[in-house]
Amino acid sequence: MKNILYTLMAGVLLLSACSKSLDKEPLSQISPDKSFSSENELHLYVLSFYDKMLPYADYDDNGFTSLYGETSDNIVTNSLDGKLTGNRLVPVSGGGWTWDNLRNVNYFLQNYQRGGLSPNITQKYAAVAKFFRAYFYANMVEHFGDVPWYSKPIETTDNAALTKARDPRTLVMDSVVNDIDFAIANLPVTQSPGEVNKWTALALKSRLCLFEGTFRKYHTEFKLPDADRFLQLAADAAQQVIDQGPYTIYSTTPDKAYADLFHSLTVNPTEVILARQYSASLQIFHNVNYYTVSPSFGKPGLEKKLVNTYLMKDGSRFTDKPGYASMQFLQETKDRDPRLAQTVRTPGYKRVDGTTVLAPSYSGTVTGYQLTKFVTAAANDANGKSPTPLPIFRYAEVLLNFAEAKAELGTLTQADLDKSIKRLRDRVGMPGLTLTSANANPDPYLVAQYTHVNGGNAGVILEIRRERRIELVMEGFRWNDLMRWKEGHLLALQYKGAYFPGTGSFDLDGDGKTDLVIYDGTQPSVPDAQFLKLGTDVTLENGAAGGDITVNPNTPKKFNEDRDYLYPLPTQDILLNPNLKQNPNW
Repeated sequence: MKNILYTLMAGVLLLSACSKSLDKEPLSQISPDKSFSSENELHLYVLSFYDKMLPYADYDDNGFTSLYGETSDNIVTNSLDGKLTGNRLVPVSGGGWTWDNLRNVNYFLQNYQRGGLSPNITQKYAAVAKFFRAYFYANMVEHFGDVPWYSKPIETTDNAALTKARDPRTLVMDSVVNDIDFAIANLPVTQSPGEVNKWTALALKSRLCLFEGTFRKYHTEFKLPDADRFLQLAADAAQQVIDQGPYTIYSTTPDKAYADLFHSLTVNPTEVILARQYSASLQIFHNVNYYTVSPSFGKPGLEKKLVNTYLMKDGSRFTDKPGYASMQFLQETKDRDPRLAQTVRTPGYKRVDGTTVLAPSYSGTVTGYQLTKFVTAAANDANGKSPTPLPIFRYAEVLLNFAEAKAELGTLTQADLDKSIKRLRDRVGMPGLTLTSANANPDPYLVAQYTHVNGGNAGVILEIRRERRIELVMEGFRWNDLMRWKEGHLLALQYKGAYFPGTGSFDLDGDGKTDLVIYDGTQPSVPDAQFLKLGTDVTLENGAAGGDITVNPNTPKKFNEDRDYLYPLPTQDILLNPNLKQNPNW
């Protein structure tokens, strides 16, 4: 039953409704004098924490969550929100500065022992609560920096707590580490992709400590200490999962293993540590199929620089090839890292349940690199009908966290790479990463992008970033990665898509038939082709002379280096609490 947690969340939602302020009791609470007298009551309550753990989520300028990572330079859509145009607004309320989830957790931690149950029963549920408090606060610090630390629910009469100032980031993150260490020590070790266990807590520790360590290392303007301490904590947590955990990289054959992991309608427990699950039988869905095939949902596609980042199948660099920048789709997708063909439509692509070879559909992608990751059978293409599980933690991320933390510390060895990056490349039949070669010859294409990487380990750090971007695409990591690396300037670059030499007819999949016509003037008559009018349906970098597709070319993109690495606090909260101070330059 634990493994179908999220398919049961429709009933559990009744228990997860909370107030939206710190000074009200959770609507889900049971009277403290009568609650938590059985293990079932403890379990039922902590289930309410899970609903707020959304994978692939980030706050946009209106404070909402946007799925699948559009607000970064991995996936491009036909519109840009304020985070990418420099027009972000200070919200009146919300904007991520919400505390109802914390209130729910702290209420539990204050009351879970009232039922008089043995610590042998209660400690593991306290560990779940502390896991979610660590998760909550790590997210708040990532977005806002300093935040007030609350370890108990706040009463309406506690004016001092309600109006306290923000605590230093250093204090908050030390408290987060204490919480996650308690969770690690007290959670069960049994594999359970529907509920948190010891390995989930270790994965979270590796994630949040890697963020904090690299943020402190690269953001010297904040003068934060102990970057290496957090990097070591990240490496140690990941290594414990690697050395002692029950997980491995799912593998079948190189040409399908990566895709199969995300096409499966059930969680693969060998690699997925924790997932949000969906169910056709219970009518609980998400929307990834419709998102990737519908012309009315942004027409997402991979960005050109990400596509250029995929290596050749033999491990050599695509961007070292002469003329790479003007290669057309059929040529540029040939003999690449197999994960490219398992992430977007490339020549020979068929739907999961299909037999027909399909070229990219330009009605479903604005860049020409049409997403296929998580996309299942065509029967699930209707709005809100995707049943695939969405991983929140998987073993691949732990391996990447391990390699990056060790590289940033300067302690990475070839053996470390062989038990981390090599396992990811082995899945798709790619050569492993060699430490000495990477450092002796850093990739100029990546050097130009990641401007703060330096030192003797620069080459391998860049290669680990390449691997992370490719392996975790569409899993919601890219925005936070750019923020912690201090590489927000990449968000201000023009987003681009596939290259075309100008107007004409194009065979995208090599079957000898025209798949796409780009025309200027009157639309020609070509059977079974897609049509894009130059300047109306598509913009090429040099107009009729050709070039890469440029997406939203008339909308300026900006990133404020002195402001945008932290989110603004809502004006309403600052007015209600005069001890809160706004983040710099907002």
